[in-house]
Amino acid sequence: MTLPKIVRIVEVGPRDGLQNEAGMVATSVKIELIQRLADAGLRTVEATAFVSPKWVPQMADNAAVMSGIRRIRGVSYPVLVPNMNGLEAALAAGAQEIAVFGAASEAFSKKNINCSVAESLARFAPVAKAARQRGLQVRGYVSCVAGCPYQGPVEPAAVAAVATELYRMGCYEISLGDTIGVGTPGKIQAMLKAVADAVPMEKLAVHFHDTYGQALANIYAAMELGVATMDSAVAGLGGCPYAKGASGNVATEDVVYMLDGLGIETGVDLNQVYEAGRFICMQLQREPSSKVARAMAAKGGAT
Repeated sequence: MTLPKIVRIVEVGPRDGLQNEAGMVATSVKIELIQRLADAGLRTVEATAFVSPKWVPQMADNAAVMSGIRRIRGVSYPVLVPNMNGLEAALAAGAQEIAVFGAASEAFSKKNINCSVAESLARFAPVAKAARQRGLQVRGYVSCVAGCPYQGPVEPAAVAAVATELYRMGCYEISLGDTIGVGTPGKIQAMLKAVADAVPMEKLAVHFHDTYGQALANIYAAMELGVATMDSAVAGLGGCPYAKGASGNVATEDVVYMLDGLGIETGVDLNQVYEAGRFICMQLQREPSSKVARAMAAKGGAT
């Protein structure tokens, strides 16, 4: 199998990575993190979420974050939007790309957003339509593509069904998320093949958590099938509040290091991503989850 020569990394640290932090992260810190990541060469940096501050207080400063970003030509700053109210707020804040999210697991959907999978998709359809009518790009997320903390394994057909509906809504790309990090390369390839029967492989992205240490192997397995877009979070930030013990997203530093070693072009400067990770980890007063970042720190920084 031939691996892609160029890969696009979608940086989700500022939103997905920070949204469940118990302590409030200053708006200025979020803005600087976004700037550092864009300056490192990441062309897509998920900036914030226009969700209810009651449910996600960390994202209450969404408009301030969007107004504070020094936008770089060629960089997109997508925001998560759950409903029409969120879309209107995102538009007012100058968003040019949004993301909507669904789950492949009925149990997870009910626990997470208090409705069935079908109901969630029905909610997103008018949001996606309105966004596209106003010239915004729409990205779709599917969570629990390998397993669910409440119902266990998730069948590939269930993932394909949700991905197909999001694609029909006009999502230009569907990101398939192993929310609790239980996937292995064989399972991930079986899931991708099932989804690709309805959605072109070039329209798919992968979003892996590293709970069982399989994220990089799963990325490689996805690339073997032609997937050339992957989500990651600087310093391995993030986790799932509904999945006990689930670790953070695969670290951007680790992904870039692996792709550099394979000779795959990303346009991302590893040293600058490392420094961005050091910056946010100092603010959060913790060590990075990234093994590459820890190795670089041990030898004093730059590769």
